[in-house]
Order: sequence, then structure tokens, then C-alpha cells
Amino acid sequence: GKACLPAVNPAQLLLRELTCSVCLDDFKDPASLACGHHCCQACIPQCIPPLLPVLHPTNFPCPECRETFSQRNSKPSRQRRNIGERGRGHPSSSSPGHVCEKHQRALDVFCEEDQTSICVVCHLSGNHREHTVLPIEKAAEDYKVRNHRTEERLLSLTCAFSVCISSFQKQLETEKQKIVSEFQQLRQFLEEQEQLRLAQLEELNQEIEKGRAEYVVKISEELSSFSSLISEMEQKSQQPASEFLQVRHRPWLCPSRSDSLSAANVTLDPDTAHPRLILSADRKGVSWGVTQQDLPNNPERFDSWPCVLGCEGFSSGSHYWEVEFGAQVEIGRGMCDVGVARESVNRKAEIDSIPEEGIWAVGCRRGTYWALTSPAQRIPLYPIRGHRNIWAPRRIRVYLDYEGGQVAFFDAGRGMSIATFPPASFAGETIRPFFRVHGLVPLTLGIETSCY
Repeated sequence: GKACLPAVNPAQLLLRELTCSVCLDDFKDPASLACGHHCCQACIPQCIPPLLPVLHPTNFPCPECRETFSQRNSKPSRQRRNIGERGRGHPSSSSPGHVCEKHQRALDVFCEEDQTSICVVCHLSGNHREHTVLPIEKAAEDYKVRNHRTEERLLSLTCAFSVCISSFQKQLETEKQKIVSEFQQLRQFLEEQEQLRLAQLEELNQEIEKGRAEYVVKISEELSSFSSLISEMEQKSQQPASEFLQVRHRPWLCPSRSDSLSAANVTLDPDTAHPRLILSADRKGVSWGVTQQDLPNNPERFDSWPCVLGCEGFSSGSHYWEVEFGAQVEIGRGMCDVGVARESVNRKAEIDSIPEEGIWAVGCRRGTYWALTSPAQRIPLYPIRGHRNIWAPRRIRVYLDYEGGQVAFFDAGRGMSIATFPPASFAGETIRPFFRVHGLVPLTLGIETSCY
């Protein structure tokens, strides 16, 4: 049988017939040779070998079969030119974008490597000869499928982005509402606190006004009492000397003011007494012991300094009580402090008897008397007329005005002021009698109810 021959592409055959074998481009003014082959008229000189013009100046070989011909035997091939022009098509019959600019042929195929539309001549010659090409319709269909898939992916991404944006917007709105709600609650809280504080301030103002009114009334009564006392003293000063010397009124405690003071029956609290202190059976006296007693170390007891408190506590009113020093005080054989202290005074550490520690007191140190402030102020002692010995008070009256915040000390035997502390604020805390003893100076409590 006949051998199977490979199929030949008609387009390739047509292209081969319309292509010059010398310049490998479309025929330009094709010339027909005697052997039946064709080439461009301008390409004939390129076919003449270097030595041939010397031997036969007018001959040249066929570029395909190499048969030699005279240049005179080449004739213009009108038929080949017409076929080429029909194959290229008329330029004006198609739009400029659908015609190959180089070959003036229709763009029938698509080069996948260069991603551009080309004509058949471009594919079979030049730079696209080894490239993969597809028919233009097939390439367009493939691109439409790809574009459709890309469009679907973009739509999916757009939808996902829209969902994310919507979610973010919802979260943003939720946070916004949360912040607005929190600030509304904060404003409401601040307004409530403002109203509460204003109400408390108004209540405090009313209490201050009430206290001020009561204080004005009290001061008015005191002034009236002082006026009566001055008048009485002026009348007494006009009496004869023998009668005037019989008068023993005390300027600091007169009959007209005795009803405003409360004489306190103070007793000593054994639960607060330092182990070195010895209390009398009636709890009216205290002295320094030679040895330390075995007593419970309860929270109320002083364990660093030899101190003891009175059982009575005061949180209002005016009160006084008297304390008598032993005779040893005049010869400086010990020391002692007398006064008042806050209920919260520190009982487990070494403290000074000063207001900063919650103690208002006067003290005797080796025969010298001091107002125990910070720093301490020495109390001047005056000589007794007719005697060389200096005045040393043996019996001291302690005066406490709770509301007025006043603590004062007097020589109960002579009716003279010893010391007065600046007004203090007790802030509602209980105030108790305070005593401190060290050495051979015993203290004895007494009540002076007489009014001079």
C-alpha cells in the first residue's frame, strides 16, 4: 500500500506559495523563474554567488532548486501578486485594529507567549514561528471563561469584604453605644454625688449656724456673768478694809457661774495603770512602786511610761477636778504630770505628754513647773509675801470645756491661773483624766465643791 504521509496544513501551503524564499516575507513585485519558482524582483541580486558575476554577469541560481538562469529570463508574476493581494485582503475592508500592520492580513490567531493577536504570516515566519498559537475565536472564548472565573472570585471577595465591613460597622456601633451608656452612667453618678455633697454641705452649714447661734447665746450669758462679777467686785472694793479682807471670792469660779461647771468625781482606772504604779484602795491615790507588779498586759495598760487614766470619760460639757501633790514636790524628789488625754492615746510606746500625742498636761520636774507644750513652757513661780520660799502649788485644779476645746489649770489653793492651752478640737472622741508619776511624788484626787 501507499505510505501514510503527514497531513499538510492548507494555510501553510498557501503561506509558502505567497512567501519569498529569499527574504522570507510576502512577495513584493514577484518574479517568475523558468524552473517555476518565484522570488521578489529585488531579491534576485542577493542570490548571485560572489564568483558567478565574474564568469556569467547576467546569470543567477534559483534560491530553491539552484538551477541557473539569466536575469533576462525572469518575468513579473502578475498572478502570484494578485493571489498575494487577495490573501492579504484589502486594507480598507477591515478596521485598522483587526489587520496586521506588517502583513496587512487579518488577525486570525493569538500568540499565548506574547499575549497578542497576530496574522498567519506572523506565526509562520519571524518571531512567532516557535510560539504556541490559538485561533482567535478559541482564544477569545478561553479569555471569556477566565474573565468569568475572575469575575466570580472578585464578586465573592466583594461579598466577603461587604460582610466584614458590615460586621465592623456593627461592632463600631456597639462600642459607640457602650461608651455613650458608660458616660451617661458616669454623668448620672457625678450628678448624684454632687447633689449628695451639696446636701451634706447644706446640713453642715445648718449645724454650724446652729452651733454659732448657741455659742453666741453662751457668750452673751458669759458676758452678762462677767458684768455682774465686775459690778460685785466694784461694790466689794468700796467696803471698809476689815470687811473687804473677809471676802474670799475667786475670780475664776464665782457663785453666778458655779451651776455651769460639773465637779467630776474622778477615780483611777487600774486596767490602765503601769505595773510600777500602786493605786490606793479607794482608787483616789497613786504612787511609785519600788518593784514592778505582775499585772496582765491588756491593751488598755501603759507599759512604757508610768501613766494611768481616770475611769471617767467626757464627751460633752464642762468639768473640773483637783489633784494634790505630795510634799516631796517642793524639794524636787520626783516628777509628775497632770491633765487630760484622748481615749486613743498610745499606751504601748514611749510618748511625750504633749497635745500632738493627744495629751494636755502640766508637769513638775525636780521642783520646776512646766506647761507641757511643744516645746515645753516654764511656769513662773511667784514668792509668797513675807516668806523667802517661792510659791509652789500643791493642789491643782484641772478644767475641761469639751465643746470649747479648752483645757486650763489653776492653783486651787490660791485661785490663780497656772496655764491655759490653745483651743483644741476633740472631734467627738472621749477625753479622760491623765496622770503620770515617777519618783517620790504621790498624787491624791479630791473634789473641791466650794465656790469662792
